[in-house]
Amino acid sequence: MTAAVKWITLSLTGLSLTLHAQTRSLKITKRYLNLPVAQSQHRGTMALVTPQQTEQSFKIRLAPGKPDYWVFYDVSAWQGKTLTLRYDGSPEGLNQIYQDDRLAGQDSLYHEKNRPQYHFTSRRGWINDPNGMIFYEGEYHLFYQHNPFEREWENMSWGHAVSKDMVHWEELPTALSPDRMGTMFSGSTVIDYENTAGFNRGSVPAMVAFFTVDSPEKQVQCMAYSLDKGRTWTKYDQNPLIDSKAKWESKDTRDPRVFWYQPGRHWVMVLNERDGHSIYTSKNMKQWTYESHITGFWECPDLFELPIDGDPNKTKWVMYGASTTYMIGDFDGKKFTPESGKHSYTHGTIYAAQTFTNMPEKDPRRIQIGWGRVQQPGMPFNGMMLLPTELRLRTTKNGPRLFSLPVKETEQLFTPAGQWTSLRVEEAREKLKSVDVQDAFRLKTTLKLSHATDAGISLFGQRILNYDLNFNQLNGAFYSPEDMTSMEITADIFVDRTSVEVFVDGGRYSFSLERKPVPGNQEGLQFWGNRIEVKDLQVYKVKSIWK
Repeated sequence: MTAAVKWITLSLTGLSLTLHAQTRSLKITKRYLNLPVAQSQHRGTMALVTPQQTEQSFKIRLAPGKPDYWVFYDVSAWQGKTLTLRYDGSPEGLNQIYQDDRLAGQDSLYHEKNRPQYHFTSRRGWINDPNGMIFYEGEYHLFYQHNPFEREWENMSWGHAVSKDMVHWEELPTALSPDRMGTMFSGSTVIDYENTAGFNRGSVPAMVAFFTVDSPEKQVQCMAYSLDKGRTWTKYDQNPLIDSKAKWESKDTRDPRVFWYQPGRHWVMVLNERDGHSIYTSKNMKQWTYESHITGFWECPDLFELPIDGDPNKTKWVMYGASTTYMIGDFDGKKFTPESGKHSYTHGTIYAAQTFTNMPEKDPRRIQIGWGRVQQPGMPFNGMMLLPTELRLRTTKNGPRLFSLPVKETEQLFTPAGQWTSLRVEEAREKLKSVDVQDAFRLKTTLKLSHATDAGISLFGQRILNYDLNFNQLNGAFYSPEDMTSMEITADIFVDRTSVEVFVDGGRYSFSLERKPVPGNQEGLQFWGNRIEVKDLQVYKVKSIWK
């Protein structure tokens, strides 16, 4: 059916707008609506109106002609029903929408030229902060900030994927979508085993999500619950839980991180407010009491306890912020008291990392995933998740510090392809010719500097490892090894199609970067530095995580 032009009144996030919109009615016979997108178009507002006159709205750049790429909307819930599509943009774009049981581009899905081969990316659209990471009944849940309808930030929703091993992921339908209150910003999830909120059904405990709702006026904290392992969600009918704009005279109150504090038998919420992280407590998840505030952080808080050197009788708490800086100290259930910091253990593309909650007693690891701010050129998706890493507190010459290494589950992806020791740089360069540097690979090495003040590894001219011993700089950030007089550096380098992650000296420090070959450079993978010794070199082939 062709689009018909009508004047309508559309309600979005509480605002009534009169728009010159086009409508199109479709009887749903397939699973997906495939929607054409052109980045050069201005965004318009699309509304899907159901037979019950409920309305779901989002912004999209519908292509009037040849699209740059296609996105999709799952309409399987309305099989046999008639949906009305309303759009205040180009009517030509509205007419290009079509139904199918397959996504447009299904045949090339996960095999696209710039699709990362062992990092999680969404099928379509934009992703940023990981949200609500939790382990429950054999599944790792990764929620994330998501725009399903464009490769740029907008329509903030909670995307959702699950995994048995944190390596191979299955993307599920969007968990939380914008509503009349606003869009869905970052947050966390917990399992309410003791039914403190009253959402449980018989012996089935609720998975409860806490999230920020963003509107033009303010940001408020809300919750939703699921009784089917996160597949469907019910938003609490008395949201918001916390509206603290007036208290802080700031809109910036977001990203609730909730966990159960067993000594006090209460829930703790760490919430970023204005200039730092606030602590709230609750017995029932519904009423929250402000307890304390610590300045010096911005966005996406995390707070967790870790043993020092694996000793469960010797622990410290870590307060964390989106920029990866952290403090070490004590926590009494209501107030965090810092003892040292701020520290940093990683830098680069990583941002807004979060750790899994509800890990099983037999596996109490503290595992973190961060958003990789990495462009995926020419793709219908953008952004990625970095490798899952285990965080540990280890004693150093400066006191306990965070160490980070990829989780053991990632080892299944890598097959040894060569190992050598005691190589001159010329010999090492020759060995590296066996590596397929056009695609994904892994490289482990130990370099010894004796005649050079800096050295490292380059990939098509881009210095993916750049260690300056004179200025104590590691790819632009300050780095001092445990042995201050050491002339060596060990690196475990993970190269994917669009990204590089490097873990130095057993996880003492790490960094990530976007893979950016120098235009015209044909050198491939090279060691550089004056008369360096390659004490150890190991190369690995990589298996794709995608079927």
